[in-house]
Amino acid sequence: MKQTQLLNAEKADSQIVFSNSMEEEKNFKEKDLVRLKPFGLSVSTDFARPFLLLKDEEHKYTLPVAVNPLEAGVALSQANKAVAPTTPHRFTELLLETLHIEIERCVFVELKGHFQFVRLFLKNHPTQDSIKIRADEVMSLCLHLDIPIYASKEYIAKSRVMNAEMDGVSANIQAHPSIIQKNHPYIM
Repeated sequence: MKQTQLLNAEKADSQIVFSNSMEEEKNFKEKDLVRLKPFGLSVSTDFARPFLLLKDEEHKYTLPVAVNPLEAGVALSQANKAVAPTTPHRFTELLLETLHIEIERCVFVELKGHFQFVRLFLKNHPTQDSIKIRADEVMSLCLHLDIPIYASKEYIAKSRVMNAEMDGVSANIQAHPSIIQKNHPYIM
């Protein structure tokens, strides 16, 4: 198993090398990463997936993150400060605290089809420096734990293209609803 290496982050040319047992490797220059914060949630009543919108501090870059409806609902309920906080992440938070494991940061690393992947960097885990996971499965946890979120400018541009493609698919389904009709008796 390859280990994640962190090179001298003080230098402008330093790189973070991501790797895991699938031999996936990504190189990013630290200076190319943009810190992103939650800005809003795009929810619609059509067939489109909800999008969590992340922006940098200057509102120069926007990263749309496709999330499943459950993650969107959790993110919305966590953001509502008018009611007592409820979250499905309380157990995960307590487990990480008990094991003295910290998630130091979340970095967007890969696009596969219409799925975005992030790498969560861990501190004090006995065997892993990082974990790669689909963004739509972990965004509300990152927001709940207030994990710093980063992406490269190149990744943000590619994600905007993915977002446009998904909008096109949604528009096609709205224009031709027969695409999703269940015409077979075995399909519910």
